[in-house]
Amino acid sequence: MENIELIATSTFGLEALVKRELLNLGYSDLSVENGKVTFKADISAIPTANLWLRTADRVLLKMGEFTSLSFEELFENTKSLPWDEWITEDGKFTVIGKSVKSKLHSVPNCQAIVKKAVVERMKQKYKTDWFNETGPEYTIQVSILKDIATLTIDTSGTGLHKRGYREGAVEAPLKETLAAALVQLSFWNKERVLLDPFCGSGTIPIEAAMIGRNIAPGLNRTFASEEWPVIGRDAWKKARVAAYKSIDLETDLHIFGSDIDSRAVQTAQNNAARCGVDDCIIFETKPVSRVELASDYGIAICNPPYGERLGEKSEAESIYKALGELFSNRQTWSVYVLTSNEDFEEFYGRTADRKRKLYNGRIKVDYYQFYGEKPLHE
Repeated sequence: MENIELIATSTFGLEALVKRELLNLGYSDLSVENGKVTFKADISAIPTANLWLRTADRVLLKMGEFTSLSFEELFENTKSLPWDEWITEDGKFTVIGKSVKSKLHSVPNCQAIVKKAVVERMKQKYKTDWFNETGPEYTIQVSILKDIATLTIDTSGTGLHKRGYREGAVEAPLKETLAAALVQLSFWNKERVLLDPFCGSGTIPIEAAMIGRNIAPGLNRTFASEEWPVIGRDAWKKARVAAYKSIDLETDLHIFGSDIDSRAVQTAQNNAARCGVDDCIIFETKPVSRVELASDYGIAICNPPYGERLGEKSEAESIYKALGELFSNRQTWSVYVLTSNEDFEEFYGRTADRKRKLYNGRIKVDYYQFYGEKPLHE
């Protein structure tokens, strides 16, 4: 079990970022496909990847992949996989599934077949016909795409966007993974000023602070595979200790967040305190029209209202105009805006230097990027 294959899943459009993160963690044997990056490593990668990946959704253990044109093929190939090397005798395992453009299109039937095959494999190993399923949790996924079945076990449990700091959130909050992606797709670094004039519950400033402080995003939460004996608590402890030692408490960060909603700002302050980065973010209650830029050079990253609901469109358009006016004479600021409004540039008053197509949940959005001049010392 020295070499295993793992899959880091991601939102469409963020695969390149996940790949970059994995390369930075030292995993070079990898391949990129839509919505996922597959990589090979040893078992220690399970704690490391779960703790450190900022833009991935989950880390899955790949058990096997094969053509599956019949239920018999699905059963026999599933049964041949080494489930007993991972799942304990008292392991609680459920099977979820999906099927796209495949002959085996009935997902419930596929789930039932896989469950039965895993049980049969477990019977051979543990010499019993009954499993209590009171121990560690193992979520098995059967994913069939164009008749190719991929069998995995979820090592993460709750999605990786659940960092543990955001107990309070405003309406339609930005996922932590997407917020981290927006920061990583910008020119921001820990030496530069960052501003979010529509901060809501503070997700973008907090994710930026975690990046600036080199705080592993998974430090304040637990994972399903922490309970798996095959990995062991010592491996998780070692990975967590290494992550704590990597935190940078020396660099002064200059991060600002503001919002017109005072309750949102209070929530943002509470979330930052819960995350341990409240000392490097200044939050204020004010509309974008009253925002004052704290530096000649800086980066603005924001997720303003989209105006998708009836009656809110004109309000959103006014906000876009005010945002454009704020930066109209600031060629030294780079501005990054995420919105689904296809007329954003018209109201902002400038054509973006680049647009990147992303998804905020199920909403197709564009990440508008307006590049400013770099500071002389860079």
